[in-house]
Amino acid sequence: MEFQFQFDWQAAIDSIPFLLKGIPYTLLISFGGLAIGFVLGIIFGLLSINKAWFLRWPATAYIEVFRGTPILVQVLFIFYGLPDLVGSPIDPLTAGIAAIALNSGAYISEVVRGGVQSIDRGQSEAGLSLGLSRSQTFWSIVWPQAFRRMIPPLGNQAIVSIKDTSLFSVIGVGELVRQGQVYIANTFTAFEVYFVVAILYLCITLSLSFLLRLLEKRGVAAT
Repeated sequence: MEFQFQFDWQAAIDSIPFLLKGIPYTLLISFGGLAIGFVLGIIFGLLSINKAWFLRWPATAYIEVFRGTPILVQVLFIFYGLPDLVGSPIDPLTAGIAAIALNSGAYISEVVRGGVQSIDRGQSEAGLSLGLSRSQTFWSIVWPQAFRRMIPPLGNQAIVSIKDTSLFSVIGVGELVRQGQVYIANTFTAFEVYFVVAILYLCITLSLSFLLRLLEKRGVAAT
């Protein structure tokens, strides 16, 4: 038997308007979760290098748990497991944002820790010698330098989080992959639709990479 396959460009083009409906959900989940994750990352990243063990150990436990388990398991636990605990269902969108926030927060914590520890101790000593308090020295001298070094890994984490949203179709979030699944169920054009889904993800991540490079260049120029 001779097998022939011909890419249906018209089917791919026809799917675009339907697939575009998933982009707002993809961006909302990823950037909403990242915004919360950035705050968590700063808090737990700084706690993980705190000298007080009762602050350092819980932060380290959070980081290791969420870095050491798959995000798919995390979102399934949040969506299906937590309702049994709290006695109330959790919206799929809320579960997706929470999963991205907790997962990215763990990775960003390590970025923050590495960025802060990469700054020479002499910078802190210089600030203290000028009469600044420890908190003023940190936020005025250490943090700005550390943050510029964090930009590339933070950008990588943002891209990873955007791609991770594709897993949330399992809980019914209407993001890109879920929209593709619904469209394929009605048209049976899986190859063409998933090709378009991949292109849309690529457009989002390439646009973000471009913006991050501009931000990184501005940061380097500022120094």
